[in-house]
Amino acid sequence: MLSIPAVAAALDVDRRTVYRFIAAGDLPVVDLRTGTERSRVRVSAAGLEEFIARRLVGSPRPRR
Repeated sequence: MLSIPAVAAALDVDRRTVYRFIAAGDLPVVDLRTGTERSRVRVSAAGLEEFIARRLVGSPRPRR
């Protein structure tokens, strides 16, 4: 399980961008909240890999 800062570092983006991906439903999280304290979300390594795979872009075809 990866923390939000770890996911941000892996994607080379800001933490706020990671939270936007989560809010959009693009990046699945596990909420580890215990009681009334703040939410503690984590991203599974598999979830991060799937997110990256969905966003892979093939190289452009060479022009003739």
